[in-house]
Amino acid sequence: MNNYKELDVWKLAIGLAKDIFLLLKKFPKDERYSTVDQIKRSTISISSNIAEGSGRTSNKEFSYFLSVAYGSSCELDSLLTVCKEIEYINDEESKDLTSKVVRIQKMIRSLQSTINKSNSPN
Repeated sequence: MNNYKELDVWKLAIGLAKDIFLLLKKFPKDERYSTVDQIKRSTISISSNIAEGSGRTSNKEFSYFLSVAYGSSCELDSLLTVCKEIEYINDEESKDLTSKVVRIQKMIRSLQSTINKSNSPN
């Protein structure tokens, strides 16, 4: 349907993933296979589902994968909140990452709305 690499929301999700992966290098080693793994999975899921959905044959399928990406962004936001609470990340890092997640969420919903409108009968 679309070239996902041209979508601003995908580009932002990739940028967020880069920021997250760099931040995770500072986490305690004993978190490598629990919290860090879960954060990596949810982060990668955002851009991956945007890409997969754009490659589907219908707008309905694309919208579904955008919903999955949105859900992954909510999971990531929750995990970042936990990391702030247990002081793995500081207030500034938390605010920066959370604002990026919220921006991506708004863009996903906007793209979904556009897609869904194109499916509606006139």
